[in-house]
Amino acid sequence: MSMWSNFFVQQDEEGRIGVAGAGQGGGLAGMKGGRGQRRIHKMSDSQEGKIKLAFFVSIIGVTLTVLGVGTEFWVELAQPKNFSGNQTCQMAHYGLWKGCIRTLWVADIDPERTSCGPAELPGESNCTYFKFFTSGENAVIFKKTTNKNLNLAAAVVALLSLTMMVMGSICIAMSLSKGVQFFLKPASFCFILSGVLVLLSIVIFHQSVLALLSSNHAVPLHHELSWSVACVGSAGAALIFGGFLFVILSLPVSPWQKCLPHKNSAT
Repeated sequence: MSMWSNFFVQQDEEGRIGVAGAGQGGGLAGMKGGRGQRRIHKMSDSQEGKIKLAFFVSIIGVTLTVLGVGTEFWVELAQPKNFSGNQTCQMAHYGLWKGCIRTLWVADIDPERTSCGPAELPGESNCTYFKFFTSGENAVIFKKTTNKNLNLAAAVVALLSLTMMVMGSICIAMSLSKGVQFFLKPASFCFILSGVLVLLSIVIFHQSVLALLSSNHAVPLHHELSWSVACVGSAGAALIFGGFLFVILSLPVSPWQKCLPHKNSAT
């Protein structure tokens, strides 16, 4: 009788050990499976190269934006070259932060040109920073008064655009360092929004120029947007294009790959 009792006790202990071992094995397998499911797939070398190329396009936009925002050649305002009746004439050019009054020699101006300028001609220049951001005073240029609200709005929008560019660049740097595509979508949003803000700052600035010209009609002025606006406009286009490239690269399957015919496995 004791022999059979010992046999059943031994079988019961072996069964419990087997169940425990199976439970541990299943738990380990489940943990490994869970880790495997949470594993982030690294991007390929070709994908990383495409991201770097799109980032290069965006960096061109960032560089042009910094160049345009930092210069004072957004608009040129020119008096008629014979307005003062002497051998010199005056013109002005300004940007978001400061403006310059230049005195040029009439003899150096193209005879077919009726207004003073361009600003590249040699002459005396007097540049001052606007007081929009300190005392809140309007600037007076050729007896015409600026609209500080529009000028401030253009400057603030440009600064917001630069902030979005920095955030987008950080996202791309993290994406390349970690080797994942997760940060491409927020980067695309930042670059597209920065491009839109850059173009919006040009529109607001142009409205401020029109407000300046309409403030006083006593002095006739010829105005034209200068090369800084061309830089900023090109920057906006490059940023938006780079942002859409990041949108395409963030997709799991490229749109053009979906349009390709699939190969028949039977053949």
